[in-house]
Order: sequence, then structure tokens, then C-alpha cells
Amino acid sequence: MSASGRGETTDDLLAALLDGMDAALCAFDSDGVITHWNREAERILGWSAAEAVGRKGFAGWAVRAADAQDVEERLMSAQDVPGRQVHEFALLTKEGGRVLVRTQSAGVPGADGKPAGVYCAFSEVHAQIDLERSIALSEALMDDASWGVVLVDVDLRPAVVNAHAARAFGSGRTALLGRPLGELLAQGVEELEGALQHVLAEGSPPPAPTELWVSVRTPEGVRRRCWRSGFLRLGSPLAEEPVPLGVGWLFQDITEARQAALDTAQLRFRAGQLHRSGRAAAECEDPAEAAAVRLDFALAGFAEHALLDVLERSGDPDRPRLVRMAASPPLLAGAGAIAARYAPGHPALQALDRIGSVRTSAPRGEPAGGWARERQWPEDAAHVLCTVLRSRGRTVGALTFVRAASRAPFEQADAAYAEEVAARVAADLDLAACPGRPKDGEPPAPQRP
Repeated sequence: MSASGRGETTDDLLAALLDGMDAALCAFDSDGVITHWNREAERILGWSAAEAVGRKGFAGWAVRAADAQDVEERLMSAQDVPGRQVHEFALLTKEGGRVLVRTQSAGVPGADGKPAGVYCAFSEVHAQIDLERSIALSEALMDDASWGVVLVDVDLRPAVVNAHAARAFGSGRTALLGRPLGELLAQGVEELEGALQHVLAEGSPPPAPTELWVSVRTPEGVRRRCWRSGFLRLGSPLAEEPVPLGVGWLFQDITEARQAALDTAQLRFRAGQLHRSGRAAAECEDPAEAAAVRLDFALAGFAEHALLDVLERSGDPDRPRLVRMAASPPLLAGAGAIAARYAPGHPALQALDRIGSVRTSAPRGEPAGGWARERQWPEDAAHVLCTVLRSRGRTVGALTFVRAASRAPFEQADAAYAEEVAARVAADLDLAACPGRPKDGEPPAPQRP
């Protein structure tokens, strides 16, 4: 290829590079004559390259006459100082309008090292301010915002994590990068990945923030948290068609507020159940039937099974004998006087000894069925709460609530509710066992004056 051919190819390449830039760019030789003018400069000011190249400075066409000398001096001074210079001034469009631009100019040295001209990149000030605001917002979010911010790549792995999110995960920011979400969360990862995949595929985030309950693996152990989350699809601004770069995930920990709301709702529901069970029990002629009705109401939302054992005094007062009176499902009063052959140390017997409640769960790694059968509980028993039945200062029996493995273990608040139910059931059983109670259809016994 000849030297002239190589020169033409170089010029074409340079022109293509300049026209493909997102910023407006022009260049001046050492005399201030425009040598280059790209398409972005034409878009902003309306002057084409043919109209701009060859003019000396902006005077008489792209700047007001009163500003021409100042603008030219500020631009051309860049070839006499090292580094870049930033200026703001107003230019004129081809239609006569004014555009406030921010310029970055720098000198261009020649082959001999002497100043050979100046290049100038410029953009509209409002566009530059928008860009700076976006960068400032990104830095603020990634620094220490009050929300957790995680940028997740298309493989659903954290790519950028801010300080707040790192604290929520109980780890360092760099330690979280590139790790699968399943390594960070013990529970809730399916729901989170489903939301991320939906945003990646559809591009539209959920219409409202999503509340996700997750269990976070931390060095101190697994923590149950509720995160109010929002999602944004991240697309490349440089591609002709939207190309997803990942998802921006913003979340805030609302565990305390959500748990308080759940506790309040639970208390309200349980109080309502106690009230309704009292109304239903008042319509039962047989107190034993009333006890079963109360347990039927107590089971709703609380446990899968209830076992009602009544204390029967035997010849040995030191060895109480529990007899199964009712069991669920269904709860039927008078289910039969079947002795509950509990081994020493059984939770129901412990509740009698303590005159309180005993909570227990199947050991991890041990088959729950065998553990439940040994204690004469239903096969699906995984969590059990035994409480004592007391009335008029006497122990009446034991009440056992059973939960399956799908439910959480019993907590202290559950024990308080069970004891409240047990107090009402014990009063019913005490009334049923009272020898002075009139039989059905008989008038009550006369009272002594």
C-alpha cells in the first residue's frame, strides 16, 4: 500500500472514531483554525463538519461577538499549560439559540514537542450535570446508604455490595462477591432468585416492594430476617438493543416491625378464639363436651393435634395415672378411659411435676416417627408442648399440643396461650367430675340457708 493510501485509511479511521464518540469534539491547530468536528458537535450546535472545519475560532458564527475573544483565549491557553482545563460558556446554535456547554480542553504537542493545537470535548451543561448526579448517586448508594444495595449479575451472583448490605449479610463486602446466593441464605433463596429471574426475563420489576423472609448464614449462626425488597433491571446504555447487565436489588430490614405486627395479629386472633370458644362452651350441657369444644377452637392456627389426659388417683398417691379422655382429630369427649402408659420422665409427667409447661422437639437427624411413637404421640409429631391442667388448687390432668415438622417449634408465647386454654379446660373437667353436679333433666340441689 502506498504512503498516500495509508494516510487515507488513517484519516478514515480517525473520522470514524470521532463520529462514534458520545461527546462533542472539535480540534484547533496552533493558529486557532478548526481541523476536526464530529457528529455529536453537529447535533448539539447544528453546524455540520463542512460548515465548521476551516473556520478560525468560533467568532462570527458559534459565539456572540462580545464573548468571542474571551472564549478563544480560554480555549487556546490550554496548549501552554499541562493537563486539562475545564470551562463553561455559551455557544450559539445554527438556528440562533444559545447552549451552555462545559468544555475540557488540552494541548496537542507536535512531533518536535512544541504546541501544535488544542482539542476540545464539550457537552451540554445539563447533560453533564445529569451524568454527575448519576455518578454521585451511585457512589452514595455504594458507600453507606440506609438501604442495602446489591448489584447482581446475570448469573445471580453479587457483583457489587454496599456497606449496609454487607452488614445485613454479616460479612465483608469483598467476601460476598461472586458467591451463589444459596451459600449466603439458608432459607428464602428460591423466592429471591425467582424475583431476580423475573426481572431479568421480563424487564419489569414487581409493582410494589416485596417482603422476603430469609435465613441468613452468619458466623454467629443462622438469623431469620424480613427484607422489604425492590428490584431494577440494569441494561447497557451502549448497546443498540437492551442488553441486561444484571439486577439492582435494594432492600431494608423490617424484621422488628413485621414481627411486632405478626405478634399483634396473633394475639388478636387467639383472644378472639378464646372468646368464641367460651361462647360455644357455654351452650354445652355436658362440661366434658365443653372442654372438647374449647380444644377444637384452640387448635385453629396453633397445632395439628391435641391430647387431653385426665388425672386418675390410684391407690398409690405418689404414682399418678393419666387416662386419655380426648384426642384429635377429631376431638370427641369421652373417647374412652384408656390409660396413657407414659414412661418416667415423659414431658406430660414433667408438666405435672413442675405444675407448668414443657416444650420439646424431635432431635435433628433422628426419625421423627420413632421419636413420636416412643412417647405415644401422633406419627407426624415434631414439636410438642405439654402443660398441666389445674383447677381449685388441684391438678386435674395434662394437655398436650402437637405440631408437625412444617411448623415452627413452640415458643414462650405459645406456652402462655396453651396455659390459658388449659385453665379453661381444667375448670370444665373439674365441673364434670364434681359429684354434686345435677344430672341432665334434674333440678339443681337445694342450697342450705
